[in-house]
Amino acid sequence: MNQELAKLETEMKLRGLSERSIKSYMFFNQKFLDFINKKPEEIVEQDVKNYLVSLIDNYENSSINLAFSALCFFYETVLKNDFKDIRVPKREQKMPPVLSKDEIKLLIEKARNKKSKLAIKFLYSTGLRVSEFVNLQKKDIELNEKIGWVRAGKGKKDRLFILPESLLPEIKEVMDNAFTEFIFPVTPRAVQKLVKNSCRRAGINKKVSPHTLRHSFATHLLENGTDIRKIQELLGHSNLQTTQIYTHVSAEELKKIKSPLDGLGI
Repeated sequence: MNQELAKLETEMKLRGLSERSIKSYMFFNQKFLDFINKKPEEIVEQDVKNYLVSLIDNYENSSINLAFSALCFFYETVLKNDFKDIRVPKREQKMPPVLSKDEIKLLIEKARNKKSKLAIKFLYSTGLRVSEFVNLQKKDIELNEKIGWVRAGKGKKDRLFILPESLLPEIKEVMDNAFTEFIFPVTPRAVQKLVKNSCRRAGINKKVSPHTLRHSFATHLLENGTDIRKIQELLGHSNLQTTQIYTHVSAEELKKIKSPLDGLGI
């Protein structure tokens, strides 16, 4: 590995970046050095522009933004340089797929077995990321308070999540019978597979993943009148702007709006 890239990896680990971010940043910086074929200290802004342009045909704007962020992190933190005059395309505001409440019911009903049903109900009712779900331990659950805790989640922060009263007996049963400290000793891939299979059996044609349940959780809370800042806390978003995408997603809320023509009485 290039000596400067090794320094980059060390710096990212010290700053507590996630494994996924480290992998992405290392990937784009290595590709950049291969593309430009120069020593890191010899690189100028035009080299960066040429590289970013080369990505346009093969990557979406969000990936080009990620590549630029990776380069900026490398050159500002490791090489003490910056690229102030470079502009990259704006990220697309893609609306996440969301299931209706009827589709959520159908998804649960069509799950293969009791454990699969519980996994879907738990993910939907808590809004947890799949990585947070599989890492839950018995000590993280407070059944009497109807809450749980995500320990050192995204951003290395602890956060509270709510537990539905109707699910408490099932959660207690699973915890009592668990052979390890982990409540759901499964892999993220296994959870993705069970959600996908349940979706197929339910005849739902949307692109559904465990994260879709998280999007649906937030959207349905918003439709029920929950304050968006409370939703932000439950989701563990550090920035309210990240949560505000759900204000654009709620089709059910839009359907409730009356056209001004209907109020004219003609």
